[in-house]
Amino acid sequence: MSRMSWPFVAGNFPLITRTEGLYLYDDSGRKILDAAGGAVVSNIGHGRGRVAEAMAAAASETSYVVPPFQTPSRLALVDTLDQNWLPRSLTRAHFSSGGTEANEAAMKLALQYQQAIGEHQRVKLVGRSISYHGTTLATASISGHPGRKRGLESALPDYVSVPAPYPLRAPEGLNLDSIGQYYLDQMRDVLMAEGADTIAGFIAEPITGSSGGAIVPPEDYWPKVRSLCDELGIILILDEVMTGFGRTGLDFGYQHWPIEPDILVSGKGLAGGYAPLGGVFTNERVGSAIESAGYQVMFNTFGAHPSACAAAVEVLTIMREEELVERAATQGAYLHNQLSLAFSDHPFVAEVRGRGLLAAIEVVADRSTLDRFPQELSVSNQIVAEGLDRGVFYYFGGTGEVRDVVCLGPAFTATNSEIDQMVDVLVQSVTAAVGN
Repeated sequence: MSRMSWPFVAGNFPLITRTEGLYLYDDSGRKILDAAGGAVVSNIGHGRGRVAEAMAAAASETSYVVPPFQTPSRLALVDTLDQNWLPRSLTRAHFSSGGTEANEAAMKLALQYQQAIGEHQRVKLVGRSISYHGTTLATASISGHPGRKRGLESALPDYVSVPAPYPLRAPEGLNLDSIGQYYLDQMRDVLMAEGADTIAGFIAEPITGSSGGAIVPPEDYWPKVRSLCDELGIILILDEVMTGFGRTGLDFGYQHWPIEPDILVSGKGLAGGYAPLGGVFTNERVGSAIESAGYQVMFNTFGAHPSACAAAVEVLTIMREEELVERAATQGAYLHNQLSLAFSDHPFVAEVRGRGLLAAIEVVADRSTLDRFPQELSVSNQIVAEGLDRGVFYYFGGTGEVRDVVCLGPAFTATNSEIDQMVDVLVQSVTAAVGN
């Protein structure tokens, strides 16, 4: 028995010895339905042999090659993305080891762009009040996630924050037609107070991920934000680490609205959980300005690792061959329908929300007032634990202030019967944790 503690802060986690399809198997052989896709990562499901074979081939040919040298798998990934996935507006690529590094690279690119075009006073970056962008000091600080800043507060740099859309808890008196404008006005007020000409970039998730629990903004919100960024000269960074590559039923989450990002960030679904990989993609305006200024875009040691790139190529190819983005849309519709039916009159569930195969429920102490349970009860953790006891794994969400959110993000190959099991067990788990 090792004297080392893993995880670093010990917890009672199962030992998973095998994964296949939508299932995890622990050391006793118990079968666990992965309703969360891990951390909303798995898109093609577990155990795809051809992905492992592609990784092995890349490792045997080019085990490690320092970025930015080219390798066959790196070139293949760029070609796959260019030909089959990315919009024509995005022409430059940078690869990291994961989403945190990718978001930090995107933040630096926004700053470098403004310096490159002579906007030297634009030194600030803006995030949102409910968000999560990573674990470094910079990405943790710009995230609207108090729970993941605990113990770090004294070292975190200051970033500007604007309110994130939260329709369920929007101020009273707003109707569906005015909520989007309300949040835009809130954003404009903050930017003007800071000095709009000091802002370099704005980073946000098109659909808020697990920090808020799949919060979908009002339909007019993103077009208005895109226009505001254009008006004020602010670079728009869209963090699609969780929503990208099919998760919401379209290739990218932002495509639910008629907008384009200046910088697009990807992660989880890019390699489907088979390898650590993140991607940052910019339009030519950003890329050419940084290049012309002679600025360095520093690589991560393991960014664009050859085996990770090979995994991504195979995952993305399988996605297109099996039409899994379209399947995420149809199975997502089924999941949302089943969740809505199951929780339509549940006294402790305020809302079912999300898009595609990114879904969440928000649990409350009182549905009529939206009062939350006390934070110390850790209701979402209780629900996840109850689900695991019943053979289904869900992903807990929230920020501490936003809480009691349970997320689902299964592989796009999920069947109706598997979705039925996810929903049935979730009802049982909520009832066991907080009552019926």
